[in-house]
Amino acid sequence: MTHVTVLVGTTKGAFLLSGTPEGDGWSVAGPFCDGWPINHMGGDPQTGRIWAVGGNDWFGAGVWRSGDGTDWTLAKLADGQMDDWVRNDPDTAKLLGVTAQPPAPFTGRLDALWSVRHTPQALYAGSKPARLFRSTDGGETWDEMAGLADHPSSDSWQPGAAGLTLHSIVTVHDAPEKIWVAISAAGVFASEDGGDTWERRNRRSNAPATPSSHPASGDGIETGHCVHNLQHAPGDGDMLYQQNHHGVFRSRDGGRSWDEITDGLPSTFGFPIGVHPRDPGTIWTLPLNGDTEGRYPPEASAAVWRSRDGGESWHACRDGLPQQSCFFTVLRQAMATDHAEPAGVYFGTNTGSVFASADEGDSWQEIARHLPTVLCVEVLEQA
Repeated sequence: MTHVTVLVGTTKGAFLLSGTPEGDGWSVAGPFCDGWPINHMGGDPQTGRIWAVGGNDWFGAGVWRSGDGTDWTLAKLADGQMDDWVRNDPDTAKLLGVTAQPPAPFTGRLDALWSVRHTPQALYAGSKPARLFRSTDGGETWDEMAGLADHPSSDSWQPGAAGLTLHSIVTVHDAPEKIWVAISAAGVFASEDGGDTWERRNRRSNAPATPSSHPASGDGIETGHCVHNLQHAPGDGDMLYQQNHHGVFRSRDGGRSWDEITDGLPSTFGFPIGVHPRDPGTIWTLPLNGDTEGRYPPEASAAVWRSRDGGESWHACRDGLPQQSCFFTVLRQAMATDHAEPAGVYFGTNTGSVFASADEGDSWQEIARHLPTVLCVEVLEQA
């Protein structure tokens, strides 16, 4: 039986939930990372190392790393208001036990980190404003991948409601030269040379577009640029899925063209999407009622919607989820899957709950509650 650690990033630090997909009695450890808002987390199943990225105007931007889930070290990429305060008021800083540090290397160029991705070759992090960074020493030091920031379209990128954020980093294990990122609200970008050059990939397929006057819906040529989450289908090097601000889309050619697969869902709006670890046609999403209607499950009845055929049809999975007076939101990075058989699926809510399914969505149990607002959910599996 595989031991699972659910990595949960919140507005008040990182938490680790430990248990087994089939079992009860999940334990909760945390908060870690000194109460930083943690936008995303990731781990290495071979070593057990964990990374947590986040920050804000006060803390600055940084990467927390841990080898055991207990002791954490911060690599600061950019200073925040706190750093100025510590340097300008040494007496109060001494009283509180805070020591002034040299300026972080990217101060003034980014506000927070929003995504992290571990590969055998490197560690990647995405920021707000949208930039991409790479570390080859496990997260201790970082370099910016300037090719993305220098893209010819960068002057036209527009921020989403949360700012201009690079929130999704997608890689393929057996093709390390391939990298995809998603930016709100600039869309999907792909590199096939390890990040040196990038191509913008938002074109719709030749299928007719769903008519909409919504400003985020795109047009008959391109999908809307406000991508909420981007995922790769394991086992298929060119299959991608995205939950967009205005629909769910599938690409069979690495993002060069996108088919809309929203038909059958109760709404076009949602944030996360999950993909089966072995079956590229099985996906999960959690629709919300709309961006201006409250951003909660339609009819206040929670359901994770599953497709077994790549989005051609959908089924609502409700067993164990609240069916009345449910007004939570599940954010863009707050859904993940594991590699169990059958696959486990996990999601967290802005009301501080984490739900898990050990049977690919057929039934659900609440494995944690009363946490701070959940910003991300990822899974670290170790035998």
